[in-house]
Amino acid sequence: MDNCLIQAENLKGLHYLLEQEKLAGKIDLVYIDPPFATGNDFSVGEQRSATISHSLEDELAYSDKLQGAIFIDFLKQRILLLKELLSEKGSIYVHTDYKIGHYVKVMMDEVFGIGNFRNDISRIKCNPKNFKRIGYGNIKDMILFYTKSATPIWNEPKTPYTDEDVEKLFPKINSEGRRYTTVPIHAPGETKKGKSNEPFKGQLPPKGRHWRTDVPTLESWDEEGLIEWSSKGNPRRIIFADEQEGKRLQDIWNFKDPPYPTYPTEKNADLLSLIIATSSLPDSYVLDCFCGSGTTLQVAHEQKRKWIGIDQSAQAVKAAQEKLKRQGIVSEEDYQFMMLD
Repeated sequence: MDNCLIQAENLKGLHYLLEQEKLAGKIDLVYIDPPFATGNDFSVGEQRSATISHSLEDELAYSDKLQGAIFIDFLKQRILLLKELLSEKGSIYVHTDYKIGHYVKVMMDEVFGIGNFRNDISRIKCNPKNFKRIGYGNIKDMILFYTKSATPIWNEPKTPYTDEDVEKLFPKINSEGRRYTTVPIHAPGETKKGKSNEPFKGQLPPKGRHWRTDVPTLESWDEEGLIEWSSKGNPRRIIFADEQEGKRLQDIWNFKDPPYPTYPTEKNADLLSLIIATSSLPDSYVLDCFCGSGTTLQVAHEQKRKWIGIDQSAQAVKAAQEKLKRQGIVSEEDYQFMMLD
């Protein structure tokens, strides 16, 4: 099985993947955006755009009636199966909200182990709204990120430096006008292995420390003009701002909901693009068993991942098929569609 869209109750769909397709331990990334235990019904017609067939208008997309412990148990049954499907280098991202998310985290800690909890990501979802209620305005939801093991796929995400970042982090300017900073070339601890304790330019590392790399590399850096000597005669490595990819991405993400969603609770494609690029590889399996209108599937396809989507809603499956078709993902070679009784 490569790319597949399955119309089925997702518990049945996950059992199918485990028992019939033998995909246990084969999925590198799971992203799910399950119901948030709101107690509401959601209709396609409430958020219909010109890209959705008129026949779907005002039809019930899904019902979000389960609440409290019943909802957590509902989700846990699926999380347990998703853990079986995940590879040892796999990751799972569970999109939830501030009302139910903390209960979901306790359950996820139990299933995956608190040591495999990586982040509680805050996702800015909308602009401030002037709701008249006691409490601060809510502009975010949350994404719980867990890994199956201590060695997951991890492609470090970077975000570009702002002008303010560059001025602050790279305060020096060389004769060519390039901004840079310097960092020590020694590290704590002595070592007798390799060449990290030998003299460099006649100088040994400070007592109780060692060179961060071997002396031949330090000499090469010096020849390239990448060593700066301080006023006290200490060598430091030059780091140029224009050679850096950017700064490490933090745990507050600004990916607002699509302004004209094609399906209720549709998520930002750039959000999915970041998650898929960070926690999977080309040809990895990406699974979304609450796939809705198929944004996860679309983005996974664009990034040359294999993908599997499951949803029991006929409206969701129709919306996903239309979204895939708009991206040119239409042939039997692109994906297969199946319905499970």
